[in-house]
Amino acid sequence: MSIHAVPGRLTIGVLAVQGSFSEHEALVAAAGADARQVRTSEQLADLDGLILPGGESSTVGLVAGESGLLDSMRAAISAGLPVFGTCAGMIMLARATTGGTQPLLGGIDMTVRRNAYGRQQASFEAPLNVPVLGESTLDGVFIRAPWIEEAGPEVQTLASYAGRPVLVRQGDLLAAAFHPEFTEDARLHAYFLDIVRERRSEAQQNTGGVRVRA
Repeated sequence: MSIHAVPGRLTIGVLAVQGSFSEHEALVAAAGADARQVRTSEQLADLDGLILPGGESSTVGLVAGESGLLDSMRAAISAGLPVFGTCAGMIMLARATTGGTQPLLGGIDMTVRRNAYGRQQASFEAPLNVPVLGESTLDGVFIRAPWIEEAGPEVQTLASYAGRPVLVRQGDLLAAAFHPEFTEDARLHAYFLDIVRERRSEAQQNTGGVRVRA
């Protein structure tokens, strides 16, 4: 069990099993928090939030499953840890995928289709309107990107492309079909940090100024 005072900089874990984790670390720092690479269950301890980067979702699921990290992340999500998943990370946060099964974390009530926008050669960029980030568009980098086939009523759509949700939130979980880490725009990471701070504030109120996490 770990106990520490709430005040201070946020510590955001970045899953570093495979994928674009170093790019996420840079944007976490640009948004004003500390980043920690996560490869083991022990490295999940005392995190304020967790980012699941883009990569190959089935590979991440298998590697994390073999080490026990997958179960630890499921437990952390169930305990209320805020998580932000991009591309493969979005797939990991889904309750189901189409076209076959793979290890998932779940948490967001949605079904996603892998590689829905095409394979690597079909990658593209598109400006996205994201009202929660202000009036300026966000550059969406889509690389072998998934899309959401269906979503439950508690899933909030924050941005869409071609009639499909590509940025969604459910509670303290945030998921993007694109790669914000491949830009220099840290607004989406800053938005995730706001989610983390809200959660942290709730924990402070519930524990009288300290946060307790198993």
